[in-house]
Amino acid sequence: MIDIDPSGILVRYNVQLEKEMTPEDAAEELYPKDPTIYPIAKSIFEGEEDDVVEGLKKAIAAGKDPMGLINGALMPGMGVVSRLYDEGVIFLPNVMMSADAMLEGIEFLKKKVGKAPESKGKIVCHVAEGDVHDIGKSIVVALLRANGYDVIDLGRDVPVDEVIEAVEKEKPLMVTGTALMTTTMYAFKEINDKLMEKGYRIPFACGGGAVNQDFVSQYELGVYGEEASDAPKMADFIKANGNNIVKLRDKFHKH
Repeated sequence: MIDIDPSGILVRYNVQLEKEMTPEDAAEELYPKDPTIYPIAKSIFEGEEDDVVEGLKKAIAAGKDPMGLINGALMPGMGVVSRLYDEGVIFLPNVMMSADAMLEGIEFLKKKVGKAPESKGKIVCHVAEGDVHDIGKSIVVALLRANGYDVIDLGRDVPVDEVIEAVEKEKPLMVTGTALMTTTMYAFKEINDKLMEKGYRIPFACGGGAVNQDFVSQYELGVYGEEASDAPKMADFIKANGNNIVKLRDKFHKH
């Protein structure tokens, strides 16, 4: 019998390397190095709400400004999650748990200082009328909130007029809509037309299994979001560049 050393074969085909680079390892390379911030960011990645709050308490005791910890610790932690989600290293359940942990941290800091962090802007989110599949919308909402936006979540199976009323009342910087069923996606065109009639020229980001870029491009306000993680990027782009829909499409549509 030939004596083969299996460790050499593993190294040769990089199986060992792939096995060793877990999501935890990938995250480890991205965490902030500050010893008071590191455990908070790590707890967000792990979705451990109690550990996030513990880390925040210790950071405050060490002299960190409570409101400064939102951008200084919570956002970097969520940034690690967003990046690894974008790269396909982690998946949806991880993102949802991390977003919950981050929001728990924000709630704790709000109570600590008696005020809410300044919102980056309002966004109205909904699932198309007739459609009850809301996982995509829930992720969009979680990611927007995790990135500092005030989200008006209208839920699923939302009548067209309810979306219009929310826009009139809240004056958001963007509207998002998701549709999983092809029979429901035409509600987006109706929303677009009614917003145009009333003089609202705000980006209407649409995504979900039923819609594609060609469909969304047919109406004036439509911007196609292929991934849920596009939503906060679009919102940031609008904050930086105004609500120019042509520019948004240039940035987010595939050419």
